[in-house]
Amino acid sequence: MSVREVAVDAYREALPVLAASAVGGLFAGVVLGGMRAELRSVAGLLVIVPALLATRGNVYGALGAKLSSALHQGLVAPTFDPDDERLVAAVTAAMANGVLVSAFAAVVAYAVLLSLGRPSASLLTLAAIATAAGLLSGVALTVVVVSAVFVGYRRGLNPDTLVGPVVTTTGDVFGMAMLLVATRTVLALGGG
Repeated sequence: MSVREVAVDAYREALPVLAASAVGGLFAGVVLGGMRAELRSVAGLLVIVPALLATRGNVYGALGAKLSSALHQGLVAPTFDPDDERLVAAVTAAMANGVLVSAFAAVVAYAVLLSLGRPSASLLTLAAIATAAGLLSGVALTVVVVSAVFVGYRRGLNPDTLVGPVVTTTGDVFGMAMLLVATRTVLALGGG
């Protein structure tokens, strides 16, 4: 296969996903723009947004890459099998990392805001919002990433080409949507 053919195949596979990624990023921006009341109610919430979105990409991008490599090596089948220890371990590790990093981001944001003398919601409020958003978005991202990698592979697409844009888009969309849900839930329960 020539370099030109490889490039054409890569663009053919990636362009639709990249276009969806652009639309998803705009949607995430619309959600963030619609969170003005929540951002005013929870001082410091805006500080954790970039960290939460970045960690979604890092954690679930690694999951997608791991699954893609395992598929290429024949270590996992392109179907979700709850008895497949490798698959279950990868998903469990991603979920645990996503939730722990979310809580850690809240603690660091609180400490930085406190040290700078900036207003901040309580540590409990920030941690509850970040942890809930991490859990909710993690469930959604796990389903999307595993499905995209497996379905793409079964359809003859290179899952390595799909993972980056899919994780970026779904991480932004679900990350912001679940942050909004988590914030409203914590505020409704009396946090803040």
